[in-house]
Amino acid sequence: MATIEDFQKLDIRVGKIIEIEDAETRKPMYKLKVDFGDLGTKQCIAGIKPWYEKEELLNRKAIFVVNFEPKRIANILSECMVLTAEKDNKVFILIPEKDIEVGAKIH
Repeated sequence: MATIEDFQKLDIRVGKIIEIEDAETRKPMYKLKVDFGDLGTKQCIAGIKPWYEKEELLNRKAIFVVNFEPKRIANILSECMVLTAEKDNKVFILIPEKDIEVGAKIH
């Protein structure tokens, strides 16, 4: 069971997807460049390609965990993770309800 202290360790922020490329991996994935305002930009490897076209994602704000240890996926560095929900084998990225500045912290 997770505790409130476990949750507080996560740094969850609003980011804006500013670049998208196909990632050369075994599974269909995108390589995203994400703007987090004062935190700078981070690269994210995301397995959302089957559900989203690049045009749908470019300049879209979404919710990301930004303090995971960077990980190499198919030799591509992933520095954050986009949060998604899944239902009926479909994946949906989590987006802010209202327009809020990039880098805003999620509590």
